[in-house]
Amino acid sequence: MDIEAIQITFESEIQNLKSAEELEGLRIKYLGRKGIIAHLTSQIPSLPQSERAGFGKRVNSLKDKITALIEEKQRNLSLNQGISQGAGADIGMPGIAQELGRLHLLTQVIDEICDIFQRMGFSVVVGPEIETEYNNFTGLNIPLEHPSREAFDTFYIQDYPKLLLRSHTSPVQIRAMKAQKPPLAIIAPGRVYRPDAVDASHSFMFHQIEGFMVDQDIKFSDLKGVLEVFAKGVFGEDIKMRFRPHFFPFTEPSAEVDISCIICNGKGCSVCGRKGWLEILGAGMIHPKVLKNVGYDFKKYSGFAFGMGVERIAMLKYGINDIRLFFENDLRFLKQF
Repeated sequence: MDIEAIQITFESEIQNLKSAEELEGLRIKYLGRKGIIAHLTSQIPSLPQSERAGFGKRVNSLKDKITALIEEKQRNLSLNQGISQGAGADIGMPGIAQELGRLHLLTQVIDEICDIFQRMGFSVVVGPEIETEYNNFTGLNIPLEHPSREAFDTFYIQDYPKLLLRSHTSPVQIRAMKAQKPPLAIIAPGRVYRPDAVDASHSFMFHQIEGFMVDQDIKFSDLKGVLEVFAKGVFGEDIKMRFRPHFFPFTEPSAEVDISCIICNGKGCSVCGRKGWLEILGAGMIHPKVLKNVGYDFKKYSGFAFGMGVERIAMLKYGINDIRLFFENDLRFLKQF
């Protein structure tokens, strides 16, 4: 899309506005979550590496110009309305400009990821942040002796019955499968909690997205196809993927999923540790014991599941090197997105 043509069109449209309602409609058209600016931003990952930075700066410049013109038009409309109504206000008094708010970067990334999976037929489901020990561990085939059950790795808040702050979004999988019969395809975003020491790559609260699909004859190849659509939708069509064997109690077989480094295009750099690959999520086929725990016939049904950290996806996509930046509420950081 021609950025200069968009700016010319916007300036023409805003000149003809006569009311605050029309101005709000124009704001949504250009600055809304599914507006023109959002559409331009979504094109950045698909551009050649050499063009991304320049295109991104032009989009941000256009966004700032549109925001400033909307604020100016809003002040003019308010002033004209006060004069026409004979409000008797002192129009010589300085006004207080209110900046337009915007969605937090993590919310933007969650919405983007959920939108990709919804287009593939997944439903978005949320679950409680206070969970039972069964849903968080036992139902997911996590044994009693597993270290993740210990107090140093989980926030317990009640002993009898045991309640805790969920340590992952996988309990939504147990809740959803108990409530519904196959076929089902669900994506579950939300906050999770672990007693980790806060540093550049760890936080005691962060966001995950759990996804799973269950039906007859679901194969590992179905998982691979779904994740490829997701990865290319977020990071661009040019990336490559690989699956590495791993172990998770709730999936068998299990894998960790990497993409080719979006900084060096797989050649090796400091971001990817000279390996050319970046880990983005864990996945696998749902363990038969998990299906049995929710009352499914594991001989009839099969399924896959995957889980990803939203902060990690955002950090990789936007080149952010410190997870603490997401939660410090520094407007100089937040305004960039």
